[in-house]
Amino acid sequence: MAYIYKRGKSWAYRAYAGKDPTTGKDIQKGKSGFATKKDAQLAAALFERQFHKGDYIQPSGLTVSDLCQEWERHYIVDAKVSSLRARSIALKHIINDFGDMPIQKVTKKAYQDTIDKLAKRYSVNYVSTIHSSACLVFEYAMENKLIRSVPTENIKLPKKKDTVESLEKDNSFRDKFLEKEELNELLLTAKNEGLEGDLLAFTMLAYTGMRIGEMIALHWSDIDYEASTLDIYKTYYNPNNNKSEYKLLTPKTKSSRRTISIDKVVIDLLHKHKAEQDHIKQNNKPFYHDEGFIFATNEGYPKTIRHIALRMQRLLKITSIKKDVTPHSFRHTHTSLLIEANVHIKEIQERLGHSDINTTMNIYAHMTEGIKKEASTRFSNLMKDLSDNIN
Repeated sequence: MAYIYKRGKSWAYRAYAGKDPTTGKDIQKGKSGFATKKDAQLAAALFERQFHKGDYIQPSGLTVSDLCQEWERHYIVDAKVSSLRARSIALKHIINDFGDMPIQKVTKKAYQDTIDKLAKRYSVNYVSTIHSSACLVFEYAMENKLIRSVPTENIKLPKKKDTVESLEKDNSFRDKFLEKEELNELLLTAKNEGLEGDLLAFTMLAYTGMRIGEMIALHWSDIDYEASTLDIYKTYYNPNNNKSEYKLLTPKTKSSRRTISIDKVVIDLLHKHKAEQDHIKQNNKPFYHDEGFIFATNEGYPKTIRHIALRMQRLLKITSIKKDVTPHSFRHTHTSLLIEANVHIKEIQERLGHSDINTTMNIYAHMTEGIKKEASTRFSNLMKDLSDNIN
């Protein structure tokens, strides 16, 4: 039973709050400043009810910035370094607004105002990433009974609004991949004008649909020449593009760990590349760091993603291709060509390493110009008799 007493001109209460786990002594919690005795009694009753139900939240001065740091130490135990980095970057926007504020004072209204403000500056997808990161932090606080409610719950996120200008700028899905003729031009340019490794890199990406990080992480031991297969079970991570400060991480999802068949043209290019690399290795033997990477620099370190991207842009300038494509576009290109070859969507999912078939269907299942023309031709043939009658 709480003890109610008068303190100067106001009223206060003191109530039992369990035992100190270290000393075993009773813990007393109290609050003062109530105008009347009844107010103090009601507050004491509320405290005791919350305490006995396990709903009592200890007042805390822990700031949002401190909470984010604590959460990151907890998150990295099971997460990849790349995931933590992405979350940390996103959380900086929350820290900018709430960093010095005690976590128990962050209101739903204040958080919604921050999301609305960010929505005016950043894309819908990025704001969603910021929000999902903040949700993880505040849910962690809730699970550890640091806050009474989660301010990120039931927040209204911005929705993408299409305008004529944005649709014209987007220029449809066609700019996301290369048509077969465009791919042919780029690969021939890489063959005739490219540097060592260019042709293999872009052929490998186009013929396998691998993520560029998966390709750079490849070792020679991942190739089975007899079976013409390739094992994919790691990815390259190097956010600072430092040649020697890279990491090899596990793939994006469990489904990303896969073995895929590779074309004879890729096998032939690999044999040729191995001979060229052995020659470079021999010439640079004193300082060559031989770690078995297929796509290695003259010093043996794996090539960076930035290096591959720059090589692609330089080759594109020589071609007639005007699309704003990147190394990831080869993944879209590979998928569109598989669809054109009538490969089943389930096989495409497994080859690309998608955990959810909806990802394959929603993001990649776009038809190439060739398929659309074929569909138009088939329809014309089907409707020929009717069309003749109309004319």
